[in-house]
Amino acid sequence: MGAAMAGHLARSGRPLSVWNRTPGRAAELIAAGATEAPTPAAVGAASDVIVVCVSDTPDVEAVLFGADGVSAGARPGSLVIDCSTIAPGATRDMAGRLKALGIDLADAPVSGGSEGAQKATLTIFVGGEPAVFERARPILEVIGKTITHVGPIGSGQAVKAVNQVILAGTYLGVAEGIVLAMKAGLDVEQVVGALGGGAAQSWVLANRSGRMLANEYPLGFKVELHLKDLGIALALAAESGTDLPVTELCAEIERTLVASGHADEDISAVARRIRASAGLPS
Repeated sequence: MGAAMAGHLARSGRPLSVWNRTPGRAAELIAAGATEAPTPAAVGAASDVIVVCVSDTPDVEAVLFGADGVSAGARPGSLVIDCSTIAPGATRDMAGRLKALGIDLADAPVSGGSEGAQKATLTIFVGGEPAVFERARPILEVIGKTITHVGPIGSGQAVKAVNQVILAGTYLGVAEGIVLAMKAGLDVEQVVGALGGGAAQSWVLANRSGRMLANEYPLGFKVELHLKDLGIALALAAESGTDLPVTELCAEIERTLVASGHADEDISAVARRIRASAGLPS
């Protein structure tokens, strides 16, 4: 996702310095006019705005504060936009540490998967001071379509947790519906078309039901990453005294999928459990 997002920024005409944890992954960006930096610190030194998009809280910590991290090179007055999905509390802590260096942070986790990153149609939830949001907005408008300032620092991550909770229920609901239609002997594609005009319509129904029917789950958003996100949501729920039974069930299914070698499949692979329970190939 990060490479696709950086590509849009490169093609927008902005001078772009890039770094990837995996060497050799920046070739297309360099061809588009970006400059490859040797370290995150070098990106920070070359940039007024630094966009981070990595997998988890420890990854953001390493990129920002590790050896040769962004904070070692970024100048006071710089802005970091973190598009990763991490724990809200960790975001607030990192914002404080950056603020002590004169650097602002906006947490801006994204939703829309690899398709949204490629098409620049991501939905972005932004936490931070209003002035910081306004500074980040022109960059975010290049990579996303729906950009909302949802509150102070950490709020973006909290909203993303809510997003992932709702997705957990939606994927499970669509999987159950598709399997029920199959077992009832219905024309599933016709059923999906009919449901798409009513209250059951959703992005998941329209874009992932075919995968559940075919029992094929090419990468869109990894099961392993969604499971990580649900862990963040469940921790937030525990802090606030909230019971999330559907999310717990989805997390349990995803843990089983990861353990059985399906970590890199799209989240729609939760249908494997529903199919198996119904006696269908899974």
